[in-house]
Amino acid sequence: MEGGGPDQKIAQIASGQRGLVTRNQLLAVGLGRGALAHRISAGRLHRVHRGVYLVGHTVLPPLAREMAAVLALGGGAVLSHRSAARCWLLTPGSEGDIDVTVAGRIVANRRGVRVHCVSTLDSGDTTRRHDLPITTPARTLLDLADVADERELERAVDEAFVRRLVDRRRLVAVLARAPGRHGAAPLKALIRREGGPTLTRSEAEERVLSLVRAARLPAPEVNVRIEGHVVDLYWRQERLVVEIDGWKYHSTRAAFERDRRRDADLDAAGLRVIRVTWRQIVDEREALVARLVRALMVRSASG
Repeated sequence: MEGGGPDQKIAQIASGQRGLVTRNQLLAVGLGRGALAHRISAGRLHRVHRGVYLVGHTVLPPLAREMAAVLALGGGAVLSHRSAARCWLLTPGSEGDIDVTVAGRIVANRRGVRVHCVSTLDSGDTTRRHDLPITTPARTLLDLADVADERELERAVDEAFVRRLVDRRRLVAVLARAPGRHGAAPLKALIRREGGPTLTRSEAEERVLSLVRAARLPAPEVNVRIEGHVVDLYWRQERLVVEIDGWKYHSTRAAFERDRRRDADLDAAGLRVIRVTWRQIVDEREALVARLVRALMVRSASG
């Protein structure tokens, strides 16, 4: 780094590391041990981990805990597991220990840092996000599968697909690079489940309409606005709404809350809402038709 004194160089380094610097970086810009000790005692450097300091103040900026954990372990360490999943917005935030993976060496946990040691870590499984070295979304899901329960993993996988962070090819590739992992089986099961037929919204609606016609049920209106919401299918006389839930569009937390608000508005208007999934449309056609018949008969009888 050219130009400027040590403090300017330190500020430049810290600006790219969430306000953090390491002891080795401080020594590299020309600080001796005495100068380092003086800055610590004067409150210009604040220890976060052994050999990692926050510059100038004590308030950690966003993602500084994660950056500090990675810097503390050095040597190609990357954010991983639940911490990486939170950083990719695949799981809710948490103040728990930071997960870091290191390759080719054995490293003990540090206070607030959970270390995962692996023999190798393929370069294709790491990237950067918000200036943080981190596992890719696909590798993050594989790591998460080692520690998460089925529902947490399922939500994270859905979120990754919805946000187009992964596809089936990337997940299959990351599994091939890490054979024998504990989490491989549940992740493979989710890939198989979500790797089946998928439909666009118009295709899903047309298939439901085809089932309705084949069963000689009353024809619904399609994509009509009711109570401020556009609904997929609507039987006006029976006051029945059918909404088609595709996991690609309905599995985020925001979408879940939005769908619940829609249902509440429609219910308050005296409408009954039935939600059907694309998998039911593709694989459970007879059961879906029977469900529609019952719903339409109930409305007709009550009317």
